[in-house]
Formats: sequence, structure tokens, C-alpha cells
Amino acid sequence: MSEYKSEFLRELSWRGFIKDTTHKAELDAYCASGTPVAYVGYDATADSLHVGHLMTIMMLRIFQRHGGKPITLMGGGTTKVGDPTDKEKSRPLLTDEQIAANMAGIKQAFLPYIRFGDGASDAVMVNNDDWLGKLGYIEMLRSVGTYFTINTMVKQDTVARRLEAEQPYTFLEFNYLLMQSYDFLELFRRHGCRMQLGGSDQWGNILGGVDLIHKADGGQAFGLTAHLVTTSSGVKMGKTVGGAVWLNADRKSPYEYWQFWRNTEDADVGKFLRLFTDLPQDEILRLEALQGAEINAAKIALANAATTLLHGEAAAQEAEAAARAVFSAGAAADALPTVNIPQADLAAGILVAAACAAAGLTKSNGEARRMIEQGAIRLNDVLVTDPNATLTLADLKDGAAKLSAGKKRHALVKAG
Repeated sequence: MSEYKSEFLRELSWRGFIKDTTHKAELDAYCASGTPVAYVGYDATADSLHVGHLMTIMMLRIFQRHGGKPITLMGGGTTKVGDPTDKEKSRPLLTDEQIAANMAGIKQAFLPYIRFGDGASDAVMVNNDDWLGKLGYIEMLRSVGTYFTINTMVKQDTVARRLEAEQPYTFLEFNYLLMQSYDFLELFRRHGCRMQLGGSDQWGNILGGVDLIHKADGGQAFGLTAHLVTTSSGVKMGKTVGGAVWLNADRKSPYEYWQFWRNTEDADVGKFLRLFTDLPQDEILRLEALQGAEINAAKIALANAATTLLHGEAAAQEAEAAARAVFSAGAAADALPTVNIPQADLAAGILVAAACAAAGLTKSNGEARRMIEQGAIRLNDVLVTDPNATLTLADLKDGAAKLSAGKKRHALVKAG
């Protein structure tokens, strides 16, 4: 039996989202009454969101499904500073034009997951530059700065780590906590928003906003963070040999997106079904109980469900059909040429270019590098974009990794 009374927190709990919350009992009561309002902030550092952002997007989706009103906050203002959280060096500063272009691309990612409109529980999208850009410096210092102490700010993990390593932590970055906290206060005042959601790396920033609302307006607000997801092999969620797994179709095709989920490690299938699909609990329990070769059925179900959410059912079915035609678990895979590479070499990591040459897909490492630069090499059906990308044991799925040169030439790499 769940420890929560609200349906929203009950579902987040069984799906495995929740890491930390503030005021657990009061938060639970807030989520169970009326139309609660929650927000997540997204800085515009690229022109698309990626799979690493899906945790918070799915939380907003579940929140809306249970009657809550989501706010997606575009960081038009905070991106001008750059979130230093968990970064070992300062982010490059973007121009206003770059930020505007990135926000236009990012907005597309929310539409498949969240319903926007004018209804009570319809989502709204706001831009924090609307208030941060108009806030005078002296006004900011007097209205926000008086509630924060340097004593507390320097204890934040990122600040403490940078200072200990004697790495620069600019005064510009030092203001980020104040700016994000002020966002929460503005949303509290403008939209009655009393909850901020985020990844666990945002816990300190979220607490800053909760505390500011209490001190400045005497209000009660709440924070909830989700676990930062890594794969069983320790790779940060969404990172592959080919780079980030983008949500926008012009950055990552539906077929590539489907393949990303199909190539999930065995140990992660159940976790990813819970976090990144709408499948009901009984179906997930059935799929995550599959063993041996049958686990491929669970991976296909995961790929279909995740791709359907983002790109639609037709795109998911087309991707599955294309994958079966090229590389199914049966005869097609057995018919592919195979190269055995010493396990020790794969454990250390070999160049994808070298593996292509060893498999006979290219005449040389140099030719393979040129084909990578031309966008013609794929590893496990995911485009390889870095000529220095490596292939490791972690890339072996069911004992083999698939290399492709162009659309028609394929080979398997196995540990020999």
C-alpha cells in the first residue's frame, strides 16, 4: 500500500521517480486537493531537448493526468547566465538570437506529452526573461539578495567542488540560485504555483525557491526531485556513441529513436518501462518478468511505447517494421557477416572506425572515418557522428553489436 494519498504521488512512487520531497505530508495534501500547479524550468542551451529531460516531462505528463496544471518555464533569462549545477567549468554564453532560436526548437518537444490550452488543468508555457529581463539590479539585490546568505550558498555542492578544485566560479554563475529562486516566487505570485519539479541535481536550487517564497511572501511551497537516471553500465541516460538522444525528429529520426530504446540493457528494461511509458502497472510487471531471449519482446514493447508517445503510433510501427527487415533476432541477424574482436580490446574500447575496417565494411580506418563524417556509419542502428567514437563491451546487445555502412551493408561484432 502506498504511503501517499494523492494519485499523482502514488503513481510517481510505484514508477520509481521520487528521490526527495519537501514537507511530504503537506505536499501530498496539496496534490490531492483542487487543481495543484507545478512547474519545471528548461534553459535554452540547445535547439532540442533530449532523453535526459524526459524524466521531468513525464512527471508533468503524469501530474496533468491526475488533474494538476503544469507550467513549462522557458529559461530565456536564466540561459543568459547558464546553470552551473554539476558543471566543472562555466558554460559558454549564448547570444539573444541563439537563445530565441533554441527556445523555438525546444517548444516542439512538449507538445506530444502535455496538453496546452486555457482550461483549468491545461498547461501554460512562460518565459522567465519576461520578469528577469525587466528586473533592475538594485531591485534584485533588495528584494531577493537579502534572503540569501553567502554562508549557505558556498556550501552548495557545485560551488564547494569548484572552490576546492581551485576552478573559477564566476559571480555571474553565483547569481543563478537567486534567479531560479526568484522564478519560483514569480510563478507563485502570477499563477498560484506552489510546487517545483526537477532532477535531483536541482535540489539546492529548488530549496532556495521554497525558502524565498516563505520568507518573502509567507507562503508555503514544495519541491520534488526525481532520480538522475544512469544505465546499468553507469552511462548517463541518453548518452550514446553518437551523442545525445534528441527528441526533435530533425535531430534524431523516429527510427533512430526507436532503436535507442530497443537497445536498452537487459537490466534496465523494467525501470525504463516504468519511467518512460504510459503502460499500466500490470503490463509492466508482466514484461519485466520476461527472461532470456523473451526479454527482447519487452525491449520492443518499450521501444514501441516510447516512440509512440513522442512520434505517434504510425512512426513506431514503421520503425519496428524497418528494424525487423534489417536486423531481427532471427535469420536476418544470423545471415550477417561476423567479426570476432578480443574481449580485452572491447573492454578497453576500440575505435568504431577500426571495427568497421576489421569487419570488412571499409577498406581502411581512414575510409571509415570519412564515412562517419559523411553520416554513413551506424552502431546498433544509431548514427555515429564522432570519428573518434569507440565501441566497447557495453555496446554488445545479446552478445553482438551491429555495424552498418550505408543502408545495405551490415556486420556483427562479437567478443572472441
